[in-house]
Amino acid sequence: MIGRICLIIPPSLFLLDERVFMSLGILKVAAALEQEGVAVELLDLSGVRNYEDALADHLERSRAPCFGLTATTPQMPAATRIQETIRRLRPSARLILGGPHVTLVHAAAKHERKRRVLGRAARAIRQLTAMFDVLVTGDGELAVFDALQAAPPRIVDGDDPKSRLFLSNRALEEMPFPARHLVDVSTYRYSIDGTRALSMIAQLGCPFGCGFCGGRMSPFLRRVRTRSSEHIVREMVHLHHTYGVTGFMLYDDELNVNPQMVSLMSLIAATQRQLGVEFRLRGFIKAELFTDEQAAAMYDAGFRWILVGFESGHPRILENIQKKATRDDNTRCMEIARRRNLKVKALMSLGHPGESEETIRATRDWLIDVRPDDFDATVITTYPGTPYFDEAGETAPGIWTYTCPKSRDRLHSVEVDYRLVAEYYKGAPGDYTAFVYTDELTSERLVGLRDWLEADVRRTLSIPFNHADPGIRYEHSMGQGGLPPSILRASRPSPARATRRPIRMLSSGG
Repeated sequence: MIGRICLIIPPSLFLLDERVFMSLGILKVAAALEQEGVAVELLDLSGVRNYEDALADHLERSRAPCFGLTATTPQMPAATRIQETIRRLRPSARLILGGPHVTLVHAAAKHERKRRVLGRAARAIRQLTAMFDVLVTGDGELAVFDALQAAPPRIVDGDDPKSRLFLSNRALEEMPFPARHLVDVSTYRYSIDGTRALSMIAQLGCPFGCGFCGGRMSPFLRRVRTRSSEHIVREMVHLHHTYGVTGFMLYDDELNVNPQMVSLMSLIAATQRQLGVEFRLRGFIKAELFTDEQAAAMYDAGFRWILVGFESGHPRILENIQKKATRDDNTRCMEIARRRNLKVKALMSLGHPGESEETIRATRDWLIDVRPDDFDATVITTYPGTPYFDEAGETAPGIWTYTCPKSRDRLHSVEVDYRLVAEYYKGAPGDYTAFVYTDELTSERLVGLRDWLEADVRRTLSIPFNHADPGIRYEHSMGQGGLPPSILRASRPSPARATRRPIRMLSSGG
């Protein structure tokens, strides 16, 4: 088995500020590797504008025979350029791709096979296998070791619940905390009400079937897997003691799908009293599941902000996207939060099947009526793994159409080569590119209405715009000893593998 690997986090060129939340998935993989004695270099290119220069410089110094990339779908253009650079400068190196994009494309391809259709997902998998030596899908913490074997399979499927690679609740709790020591934590800037904060993930998966959301066909992202409250709080205490933080962004899809959520909040509150500190927390909740009891427990635990994916203010759109929450549910959620002194960031999206000028104006009117403390509004994208992608059919050359099962409203999207098109999603206000359109609205009109809604609601509610960070620039002059620590970290030498605890190969469940 290969005993040294360089893990690479590509830049996220679509984000306003890339140095906000570190990529925890690949850091969990790094922690699993280190635990088994594999030496890990980690090249963190988040926010590095000239990332290809940084990569080329590192390749001259790296002793790793293998490079592993993680990538979301909008990171793929940068990941493609990274792959091309490694192939050119280190042609004998083994290249591994893991992360959400390959997982979702593979899940979509499996769904196509079940439907006896060879479509764009199958083409995308063929393209990825031509670029990378090994594809790792789903849970990577155990799957990565299969990818490091002398003769690995082309696809290591950690997205199969029947596989020994799919993490159970028990396995999830036995895994080490993400290897945050491999990134320069000090360069990640996030605060909650002025309190410096780090991100963490308490549980995995979201069971809901929203049409716009990735992973609805992927067990890795669809099945809820939880840790005990004690284990979650242990990670908080670790972050507090190690990095001095008292703020925590819980990046779970929906905190209140966990039936033990209130008891978790109570334990977090009790831990603060024991430590003699006061935490500040932020996280996502599902509107129709939100209760006064949950809100009160969250406030006591230190929550002052919650984020809620309301998506739309129009009943037809909420039904079309299979959100499960009604407009009245969403309004009630806002009322509960306000009663319990919780601020709300409303997450809204435009461009769903049936979207029209009327539905977008209804979303604007609802926001003005409920007065969230902050919000964002994005034009949706039909990424692989979303029903909008997986259930669409080609209705014209390069045009794919999703039809709502009940209303028969349609959403059209232009086929995109995710490896190459960096403009597929832009997050900066005034700089959006839409590749979707409805029967009522062109792509250009969708973008115009999005910009209008953003400006009008912020002006009416006196909510300031968010501003982008200019980013980090890698300089070759930063010394002959290697990359600056904000870009590259390497694990310290580990004891021989024979002295390490053996890997547990656990089946799903439990």
